[in-house]
Parts: sequence; structure tokens; C-alpha cells
Amino acid sequence: MDPHVPDWHLFRAFLAVVRAGSLSGAARTLATTQPTMGRQIAALEASLGVKLFTRSIEGLLPTEAGLRLIPSAEAMAGAAETARRAVSSGKADEAQGTVRITASEVIGGEVLPSLLTGFHTLYPQISVELVLSNRNEDLLRGDADVAVRMVRPSQAALVARRIGNIDAGLYAHQRYLKEHPMPLCLHDLRQHALIGYDRNPAHSRMIEMMGVPLTREMFAFRSDSDLAQLAALRAGFGIGASQLGIARQDRNLVPVLHTDLLFSMDVWVAIHPDMRRDRRIRLTFDYLVRELTHYAKTSRHEA
Repeated sequence: MDPHVPDWHLFRAFLAVVRAGSLSGAARTLATTQPTMGRQIAALEASLGVKLFTRSIEGLLPTEAGLRLIPSAEAMAGAAETARRAVSSGKADEAQGTVRITASEVIGGEVLPSLLTGFHTLYPQISVELVLSNRNEDLLRGDADVAVRMVRPSQAALVARRIGNIDAGLYAHQRYLKEHPMPLCLHDLRQHALIGYDRNPAHSRMIEMMGVPLTREMFAFRSDSDLAQLAALRAGFGIGASQLGIARQDRNLVPVLHTDLLFSMDVWVAIHPDMRRDRRIRLTFDYLVRELTHYAKTSRHEA
């Protein structure tokens, strides 16, 4: 090993500070002390010969050199995590070990927990790690073993299965409709408390593509968290969007303008091509394909 190459734990400390924004926050994440974190950052800076952080009123911010280092450090973290899962997984032909699944906030928070409960009953020796993120994790880099995505995977090397379409539409809680009239057309939405996005431009582009006459300023409740929007809808804050399959599980949620406005999303399950021979990954992949196919059927307008 090259004695001039910094140890991995120094890069891990660097990533923890980047994510936490402070030495104390990073120390809590890694279950160590603030002085230890400070020494590790100083050792990494000395080894690389650059300053990695600058202090501001917002905490520790990466310098230009620090920003350039982040992708490489994240790749190292992904490789280390992949190695950990591989070591914990036993033999490739055994139904045991750890599987890391990444999914969107709503699918991961609302749909997968019940499905994975059934999976655990079938395969109790397989531990599941679930990452909720609307960002498409890099399977080829080892960020996760299995991905449930709402768009077609862009990496051609992945093994991906299209599940089908999931429909989503507007809903309102019965408590809200007791105090407000049901909208009869899209124009009536302007008279209601609407639940929508905050700063994420992707949500804005999606609304524009649907041709809906809504802008960010029209939302009375704004959040880029899909789970927060769903919670506000269930609390009776106003009118918001939900997948049909999720809304149908709550009798208090009433469809709004479904004859005028419904939008559809693709669902895909993907794995790294090298993982097809690993039984725990293949079992997880096949199970999710089967169960999500059933869920997609309940999430269509005609269901």
C-alpha cells in the first residue's frame, strides 16, 4: 500500500463533515468525538496538501478542492458499503445476508414496508436496508443492490424490468370537504388550499407538462418531500396529489377531478447485471417484481 495515500477512515470523516456541516454533527454520525473528527480532517488536508473546508455562519462549507473531492469520496464510500454487504451475505447461492434497496419517498415509505414484511416472512435470514430517495442511486457504483424507480433506468448495463404504470390524481380529506365545496373544474382549484412543491424544479416541469394551470405561489402548503405532502393531505390541510393505490386504502380521501386530471408514472425494478447470480439479490428482485406488479394494478384508474 502506498504510504502517501490517506486511509479510508479519513475520507469517511470528510464525507461525514460534508453531510453534517459541522465537526460535532459528523462526530455524532460516526459515534466519535469532535476533537477526533478535527484531527482526521487536519490529517487528510495535510496529506492532500489542500484546504478542504472553510468556516461560515452556516457551518463548515467545502472549499473548491473539497467540492472536487466529494464524488471520489462518495465512490469510495459506495465501494466500502458494497464490500461490507458482500462479506455479510454468505455464499451467493444462499438465501441469507443483506440486501440494500433504494426507492422513491412514496414507494419506499408507503408501499414497500408491507411488501417487505411478506418478504421477511419468506426469507427471515435476509436483512433489508431501505433507502428512501427521489434521487436515482447509482447501482453500477454499488450504492444499492436493487432499485425501484419511477423512470426508466438510464444506465443501459442494468438489468431492469418494467412493472407497469401507476396513476396519481388529486384528493381531499372528508374533513376539508365538509368546510369547502367540491371543485367542479380545474379553474375552481384557485379557490382552494392546495398542497404542492416548494423549490424542486422537477415538480414544476411535471405540472407544466400536464398542462395544469398551477404555479408554486398557488400552493398554501409547500414541500419538496412527497411524504410531507401526503401527510398534509391526510391531515385535511387541502387538496393534494396521491397515487391511487395509496389513496384507496384511506376511505377518508375523496377523489377530486379525476375525469379532468390524472397523470401516470412508469415503475421499474433494476439490479446490477453482476448480481443476477446472487440468490439473495435475485430473490429480492423477483419478489419485488411480482408484488409491485400487483400493486400497480390497484393503482390504475380502471382498477
